[in-house]
Amino acid sequence: MGEHSLGDALKKFLHQSRLKGDIQALQIGDVWEKIMGKTVARYTDKISIHGQTLYINTSVAPLRQELLFQKERIIQLVNEALEEQVIREVVIK
Repeated sequence: MGEHSLGDALKKFLHQSRLKGDIQALQIGDVWEKIMGKTVARYTDKISIHGQTLYINTSVAPLRQELLFQKERIIQLVNEALEEQVIREVVIK
């Protein structure tokens, strides 16, 4: 049996696990303010990932509209923060 680091083993497990999206959502939550700024982070209610789709919930209509215009930028920033191409679509609720 070959030797693998604990980090490599965890990455492999997460890649094959249903937990991956939840963990990535937590990672995004941790850096959301840094990525999008304090105002956006303050008025964002919930962030979740299902498959390759990032769901962003906000009850503030003007912010929802602004986020709709920034979908491509959000995809780019989140993928850079996660250091892999995870997100392909953004849904604003």
